[in-house]
Amino acid sequence: MFSPSISYGVVLAILLAPAICFAQAGSTAAAIPPAPAAASPTAPPPAGAVAPATAPSAPPEMSAATKAAVDQRIRTLQSQLGITEAQMPLWSAFAQTMRDNAASTDALFARRAGNVSGMNAVDNMHSYAQIARAYADNTEHLAKAFDSLYASLSDVQKRAADTLFRQPAIAASKRQPRR
Repeated sequence: MFSPSISYGVVLAILLAPAICFAQAGSTAAAIPPAPAAASPTAPPPAGAVAPATAPSAPPEMSAATKAAVDQRIRTLQSQLGITEAQMPLWSAFAQTMRDNAASTDALFARRAGNVSGMNAVDNMHSYAQIARAYADNTEHLAKAFDSLYASLSDVQKRAADTLFRQPAIAASKRQPRR
């Protein structure tokens, strides 16, 4: 399947960097071939894909490597932001969104890895589009979960969050060629 370092890179990009920064970084996305899309309630499956018999009611299970990376990232962010006991309910909601996003994306990449060798170019393109939609949707869910948490942070915590979340965008902008 995927090596732990690739999974870790994908998870970190999903969890912290906005979707646009992830796309700008390019190096992680390019290292992973676009995955076959998972069926979503709003998007039709790619041509030749078999629809699941029943829709899962819970988020898909993620790989052990992804779970470890997500849990580590959650602990690190919690520590870096100095989350207080009073902020824990909002933090827990944000952390659960991170886990759910990672699980759904991990499932998309796993499904794609299992099907990519049999895809034609059209299937491949649709699969990649579904992953891009999932990144965008997941980032939006994460941003919404973060809104309430951020509002509860002290000024010191907000400055820490601003710095932490700004770093990937700054790094990505430095990798982009000047026009």
